[in-house]
Amino acid sequence: RGWDLVLDARGAGPLKEAAEAVAGHGTRVTAVPGDVTDAGHRAALVAAARRLGGVDLVVSNASALGAEPLVRLAELPVEGLRRALEVNVVAALGLVREALPLLRESAAGAVVAVSSDAAVEAYGTWGGYGASKAALDQLAAVLGREEPGLRVWAVDPGDMATDLYAAAVPDDGDARPEPACVVPAFLRLLDERPASGRYTATALTPAPVEGR
Repeated sequence: RGWDLVLDARGAGPLKEAAEAVAGHGTRVTAVPGDVTDAGHRAALVAAARRLGGVDLVVSNASALGAEPLVRLAELPVEGLRRALEVNVVAALGLVREALPLLRESAAGAVVAVSSDAAVEAYGTWGGYGASKAALDQLAAVLGREEPGLRVWAVDPGDMATDLYAAAVPDDGDARPEPACVVPAFLRLLDERPASGRYTATALTPAPVEGR
């Protein structure tokens, strides 16, 4: 769609591959490897966006489980819970705060916080991760109230075949949808710009037309 992108990941190799895959067709891509829990890295991301012209959208997609594979709360290391909160909540807020002046300047400033159904459902072994995503949902809700000029969406993408899920439940052999299947849901948010709030990809994705 011609958006300029600033992408980050902890792994420089996979990040380079992702950047190359989406570059072109009017899209400028800046890849900045690093850990989003590092304040200096967050500042570098926003600085890169500023050089491209500003910030219209921030997507917080980084996640940490707290334990790999997942364990019951009785066995969850406190250090693991701290890591999940640091990545999933503190870093997300830190990035938004860093970008907030540019988001306010944008005519269409928006924030997407990638949530989880574990934020609202009590699944065994998902307690630490779910608690961090519930906190992220609340931060998004309050940010939407405090910044009425922005759109702030917490989005539950649903079950997906991601590396994160494989690390969480490595012995689960059930097939899950590929992440690309939720792209229409995120595009609908950008196209229609509904009110700030929490959304699920299922609710945002139109039902398939019969016979297609």
